[in-house]
Amino acid sequence: MTNIIEIKNLVKKYDNRFTLGSIDLEIPNGVIVGLIGENGAGKTTLIKSILNILKIDEGNIKIFNKDFNKEENTIKEDIGVVLDNMFFPEILTPKDINIVMKDIYKKWDEELFKKYLNDFGLNINKQIKTMSKGMRKKLEIATSLSHHPKILILDEPTSGLDPVVRNEVLDIFLDFIQDEEHTILLSTHITSDLEHIADKIIFINKGKILLDKNRDDLLDNYGILKCDIDSFDTISKEDIIVYKKNKYNYEILVDNISKIKKKYKNFIVDKITLEELMVLMIKGVK
Repeated sequence: MTNIIEIKNLVKKYDNRFTLGSIDLEIPNGVIVGLIGENGAGKTTLIKSILNILKIDEGNIKIFNKDFNKEENTIKEDIGVVLDNMFFPEILTPKDINIVMKDIYKKWDEELFKKYLNDFGLNINKQIKTMSKGMRKKLEIATSLSHHPKILILDEPTSGLDPVVRNEVLDIFLDFIQDEEHTILLSTHITSDLEHIADKIIFINKGKILLDKNRDDLLDNYGILKCDIDSFDTISKEDIIVYKKNKYNYEILVDNISKIKKKYKNFIVDKITLEELMVLMIKGVK
């Protein structure tokens, strides 16, 4: 499987406030990659670095095996983008955006754009400034898909959408990658979405990648062992990834749930959600 994005030794510094990196990352073709982490972890910085919106301090980023700095125009043609904050002027309407995009993208598909507007219930003549947050997000998604990109790079694309529309959007994303020739990099706080659609999960915290795993590996093999305060010392240190002490018990992150269940038959061992994993990795003690 070929890689669509390859990142080596990426570093982006914000004075003394925050540093992203050093990041090494490969995103293969034909998959949905979920990027998770708390606010300020570095998700948006990573996405903006990949898109060359932010100039990195060190390292190298290649998309389609091309250097963004040298071949930005040809690369941008094949990337669909949704950022957390809309980049269209608020006085524009979807009709205006259609006119603008026809001049920017060679493969802009006016009919496809209008179909998405119709599917999302968006008025082609409605100014952005009169739209709700959810409507603006739907407009961004429609725009990102309407020039037939090869990869979607999305920062909080379902933020502000109600559950019904969110499911519709997730179905669109799944359809997008069905031919295994398209890829999605998706940053979101709604980790339950990723449990349904992601093939690969990247967990970033304080500018560092803590986990880079297949979703099935995480959800099938990782778990939480729960024991009372007095029993904690009976758990082998080699079985503990991180742990969190509560008022009456310990929660311990483990990474081989079938082995752990056999080894500690008197303790509860539950499967884990991505949200629980994130909380334990951030708040837990090694």
